[in-house]
Amino acid sequence: MIPRYSRKQMTDIWEAETRFRIWFEIEAHACDANAKLGRIPEAAAKAVWERGAWSVERIDEIEAEVKHDVIAFLTNLAEHVGDEARFVHQGMTSSDVLDTCLSVQLMRAADIIIDDLDKLLVVLKRRAEEHKYTVCIGRSHGIHAEPITFGLKMAQAYAEFDRCRSRMIAARAEVSTCAISGAVGTFANIDPYVEEHVATAMGLTVEPISTQVIPRDRHAMYFAVIAVIASCVERLSTEVRHLQRTEVLEAQEYFSKGQKGSSAMPHKKNPILTENLTGQARYIRAMSIPAMENVALWHERDISHSSVERYIGPDATVALDFSLARLTMVMDKLLVYPENMTDNMNKMGGLPNSQRVLLELTQAGVSREDAYRLVQENSMKVWESRGTLQLLDLLKADTTVTDKLSHTQLDALFNMDYHTKHVDTIFGRVFGSFK
Repeated sequence: MIPRYSRKQMTDIWEAETRFRIWFEIEAHACDANAKLGRIPEAAAKAVWERGAWSVERIDEIEAEVKHDVIAFLTNLAEHVGDEARFVHQGMTSSDVLDTCLSVQLMRAADIIIDDLDKLLVVLKRRAEEHKYTVCIGRSHGIHAEPITFGLKMAQAYAEFDRCRSRMIAARAEVSTCAISGAVGTFANIDPYVEEHVATAMGLTVEPISTQVIPRDRHAMYFAVIAVIASCVERLSTEVRHLQRTEVLEAQEYFSKGQKGSSAMPHKKNPILTENLTGQARYIRAMSIPAMENVALWHERDISHSSVERYIGPDATVALDFSLARLTMVMDKLLVYPENMTDNMNKMGGLPNSQRVLLELTQAGVSREDAYRLVQENSMKVWESRGTLQLLDLLKADTTVTDKLSHTQLDALFNMDYHTKHVDTIFGRVFGSFK
């Protein structure tokens, strides 16, 4: 976890003190359950809660000798609890503690990510409403296509991140399971009730069947969703980066007072935030592959997954939390230039209306092939003139076209309102009763 790209609320989940606190709660709740079953004295369970304590430094010291983190924790815990500590960890294996703890951490991380998405969605909805009818050119292959609105761009991003939110909720449920089932998951030395009790106490559900570990397909799904969200962050960031290019300049990251764009060129205003988000997405996506490779463990368990998860658990969630917060800030403060959008749309001499003319010619009795040829021949002249010629003028001068369509009809085909007539319908689909 790099402090430059970390936020405290998320990093706190992965701190050693938090991890050991969760371990303690798992062990203490298990003691409560065993006491209810009569397997250990109630006084012992009470003693664990009352005297249970630990020190990160002391655990590290013990682990340096025993080379086992859970044993080091239990040894340090026993130093505080006293004789009653012999009843701790009854019938449990280390993975019962480690995996259940990881589930709690991933669940809490998911809650933060879902909240991040909620904040982003609020901003995107506001920007969509603000620019619902701000007409700009739509592009395919990076080339002018037909007019859309900037509000539709924001609505598309909203719909995408709304899907991300639903996926994250599902991933949270997928990974929020508890396994307290013993050495190979058979409950031979521990009653299933203990698992049920701990699961309820920790806000988890019971893992239907575990081995020595919770099945890693759950974790693979979780990290795959994180990777998808990161890709959506990159998609919107790439859009901003394109729109900020000097030749386009339809939108721009906010440039604060005193900010510097280049150490060499004082005039620069670079899209550094969205470029950073593009890089973050590459990093986050890379962590989904080892998560999937962790699914295939040997028999009931090996530890090839363990070292990987110690990295990707914190790093993926911390990086995504940072990325979503940064993207929300970028979109909240994004500078939008409607005048430049209009100028860019008009640069190519009315070419974005070519399909309307094509379709109208077919309605007037011209075959699609001939209609396409007629419109394309005139369009290519506009292309070659670099927009100094106007498609409408060329069509009006083409008698083959005007034999089928009057000048008045052609004028009507170049009305921009035509392209925005279903914006309300699309907004209704995305936002429901959005006005």
